[in-house]
Amino acid sequence: MNTATASRYAAEYQTIAPALPGQSLPWLKALRAEALAEFSAHGFPSLREEEWRYTNVSGIEKKLFVPSANLTADDVDAEWLKSVQLEDAWVLVLVNGHFSAELSVLTNLPEAVLVMGMADALAKQPGKVEKYLGAAANHSEHSFIAFNTAWFTDGLFVHVPAKLVLDKPIQLLHIVTGADAMATTRNIIIADEMAEAKVIETFISRDGVYAASLPGADAAIREANAYLTAAVTEVFVGQNADVTLYKMQSESEKAYHFGGSYIKQARDARFMHHNFAFGGLLARSDIHVDLDHASECELNGLYLGVKRQHIDNHTRINHLKPYAISRELYKGVLDDRARGVFQGRVIVAIDAQKTDSQMNNRNLLLSDDAEVDTKPQLEIYADDVKCGHGVTVGQLDEKSVFYLQSRCVDEETARNMLTFAFANEMVDKIKIKGLHDMVLEQVLARFPQEGVNKEWL
Repeated sequence: MNTATASRYAAEYQTIAPALPGQSLPWLKALRAEALAEFSAHGFPSLREEEWRYTNVSGIEKKLFVPSANLTADDVDAEWLKSVQLEDAWVLVLVNGHFSAELSVLTNLPEAVLVMGMADALAKQPGKVEKYLGAAANHSEHSFIAFNTAWFTDGLFVHVPAKLVLDKPIQLLHIVTGADAMATTRNIIIADEMAEAKVIETFISRDGVYAASLPGADAAIREANAYLTAAVTEVFVGQNADVTLYKMQSESEKAYHFGGSYIKQARDARFMHHNFAFGGLLARSDIHVDLDHASECELNGLYLGVKRQHIDNHTRINHLKPYAISRELYKGVLDDRARGVFQGRVIVAIDAQKTDSQMNNRNLLLSDDAEVDTKPQLEIYADDVKCGHGVTVGQLDEKSVFYLQSRCVDEETARNMLTFAFANEMVDKIKIKGLHDMVLEQVLARFPQEGVNKEWL
């Protein structure tokens, strides 16, 4: 706990509060006040908290990040922006935590789909926002949720009505520009009964490893900036609805990132999440899912760490009702002095009989200085279930390296082939071509080793 830092942010909060969206709404003003009090009392999470024992966020406490002003379309390089927008997708752009309708691409979006910035939603649909805001992400759970609830400057509100199947994905493109910025966004995604949607969250900075190699990126912007992203996304999957959520995080190598996805599934609902964590000096992802009767959930993740990166993935699957199914597979590749963290937790309630759950975490260490802390947990309170978990941490199999060498492949190339084959299992799960290619380029940019060809992946 660092209440001194909390006091600094709380004091700064008073200067920005009048400009935050929804301040005329009594319920939101009260919610923000509760969250601010929660954050002020506890500060940012500390190593003394069990779910944060492997992740030290003291670096955030040394700086006072402040919300950035809303930028115009002229402030963002058009060529570079186009290179990070997915083709054949509806694109919603947020710059420094603010939604930009000018930069977004919503051509031919079905009229029945409600899509707008969170600030606009609070002004035009306050009753609908009130119903969902905070219903999946409880600000008392930990300080970053409280921080986001009090500070969020904008975000996105997406509502897909019942029985509507979207034929293209929706990309939520988060961009941060400049140093010492703070981007705090709150997103709400709703898919009503029997609706189907695919949503892609991409967090990209102009000085990230991947983005700096794209058109429009010059040497002046390749020097990494320190900034803070604190994003919370709440997802509500209606009865027999189907939602797939992708997340690709490629922030600046000096950035701090907290991204939380909190999902509530109704009966027979299906939810799939693909999490790709590549950027940031310190990055933490929370994915918490509540399953109802006979609902299905699949969580997949790939995290790549280099230099001194710290990448933390925290998942929690709550089986609340009978007959639900969950599957989880996370893979990590860590090089140099990078550190990875995986904390996976499956909770089976006493009424959740006939639960079927499997969780696996596999890690590949490419250097003697790389480190991973993995903590899978099963909490089972029902007696008629099928649950299991598995963890592996190790280096490349020398027998496999030798086998490839016996087939006239040199040792360096053999190791590269095995490393990328390990990561590629998760990349191949992406069924959207544009995103698949973007993630593939990211993998290659993170480990630009001699002899690696894109065709292998």
